[in-house]
Amino acid sequence: MKRRFQIVAVALALGFSLSACGSDHRVQGDSGGKKGRMDMQQAAERSDGMLDAVLKAIDPEVQWAHGPTTAGTCDVTRRRTVMTIVSASRRADFLDQVETFWRRSDYRIKAINNDTEFPAVYAQTDAGFGISVSFRGKGQVFFEADSPCVKESKVADSTSKPNGPAYEGVYPLPRPNVHSDYWSAQGS
Repeated sequence: MKRRFQIVAVALALGFSLSACGSDHRVQGDSGGKKGRMDMQQAAERSDGMLDAVLKAIDPEVQWAHGPTTAGTCDVTRRRTVMTIVSASRRADFLDQVETFWRRSDYRIKAINNDTEFPAVYAQTDAGFGISVSFRGKGQVFFEADSPCVKESKVADSTSKPNGPAYEGVYPLPRPNVHSDYWSAQGS
C-alpha cells in the first residue's frame, strides 16, 4: 500500500511538471505577442520569488539551501532544500503552514499526498507556475517551482541568499543537519 502511494506521488509530480510544457502561458497583464512573453530568466526569477515567499512564511524559520536549477526546452525549475530537521511528528504542521500560505496567495491546490513517510502538496498559480513541497528520504523537505512554457533564454543562478551554508558545488546536498527546538522535536 505504501509503495502505491509513492508511485501515485511520483506520477502526480511528473504529470504536474510536464503539464505546463505544452501550453503558451503568459504573465498576467501581458499584452501577448513575442515581446510580451516571459522568458526563462524572468520565469526563474518569478519562481525564486514564490520560493522565497513560502519559506519566509514558515514559523519558526527553517534553514534552506539551493537545489539544482534545471531548464527544459521551454521551462525552468528552481529548487530549495530544507536543511532543518523536521521530525515525523511535525510534518503535518509544516505542510499545513505551507498549504495555508499557498491558499492565502490564491494558488490552486492540485494534489495532496497524505502518506505518513513521504507526504507532499502540489499547487499552481493562475499564471501556470507549479509549486510543490515534498518530504523524501530521511525526512528531508524539498520545494520545487516549475514555470509554464516560456520563451527560451539563458538562465542565471538564483540571487536569493540561503539563510545558512550555500553548499556551492556540493551535490547531492547533505541530509538535514540543523536542529530546531520546534521542528526537530519528537513529541507533539
